[in-house]
Amino acid sequence: MTKHCIETFQLTKTYGNKTAVNQLDLAIKTGGIHAFVGSNGAGKSTLFRLLLGVASPTSGSAALLGQDCRNLNTEIRGKVGYVNEEHTLPTWMLVEKVVAMQKHFYQNWDQNIYERVIGYFDVDPKQKVAGLSRGERAGFNLSMALAQSPEILILDEPTLGLDVVAKQSFLEALMFTEIEKDSTIIYCSHQMEEVERVADNLVILEKGRLVNNSAPDEFVERIRSWVVDFDAKPLDKRAIDGLLSAKLIDGQHHIVTLDQTDASFRQKLEKLGAKEVQPMGVTLNSAVNAFLSKNHNVPA
Repeated sequence: MTKHCIETFQLTKTYGNKTAVNQLDLAIKTGGIHAFVGSNGAGKSTLFRLLLGVASPTSGSAALLGQDCRNLNTEIRGKVGYVNEEHTLPTWMLVEKVVAMQKHFYQNWDQNIYERVIGYFDVDPKQKVAGLSRGERAGFNLSMALAQSPEILILDEPTLGLDVVAKQSFLEALMFTEIEKDSTIIYCSHQMEEVERVADNLVILEKGRLVNNSAPDEFVERIRSWVVDFDAKPLDKRAIDGLLSAKLIDGQHHIVTLDQTDASFRQKLEKLGAKEVQPMGVTLNSAVNAFLSKNHNVPA
């Protein structure tokens, strides 16, 4: 197995005048859970379509398990699992018949993994798929995807629309299933509490470009929150390096910055007239939100 299971080089995909993926250079190490995060329209789903060979790039290239995604052979396709938010399944079939069909398609099917994962969900094998709840369909899909023993498993918003109990079951099943150590999970989600719980690596896309590829803790370390008292003076946002957001609350300025160390930034604020400066830590959720909001479109 290669060191990087996913690699892209100047990967670009345009639809008319819209650029969904923009000269993307990305390398994903083999193994672990890699969370993909970004605002709507950041290019995540388009990237997955390119990686799976469903769409062709406008320019650049992408490789999956060392093979060009435009020419994935049957062997490579058999090593990749995919679960999307729709959890599309043949609704007219019985659950057990769908399982039998999947077993036929995948030579590395592991029934023990299937039984362990499906145990997190109340799924009757004699029931038609049409009768399953959304959470049961999600669990059924995950169970089959993991039982395929994929080298790469792509989960695109898999918990979208699930209630709290179903989401909890899904995440527990994902984390505690006995899958091979060198398997790689690509987990796309807008829910930071999920990302914080499961992710080993955080990939952030913005307008089709890569803006972060690091451990979640390393990313959070780059973000700082500050409560600053300028003694009622107006704040010149242009003078603050790395500013992500600034709000005035009860007469105090609440500032979020990127890549500003405590000591040097405090000195900069004091030179701007700050009377009191209190640095504060941030959660992954607030760090990602501040980071993505910086360049988010707002009404004129």
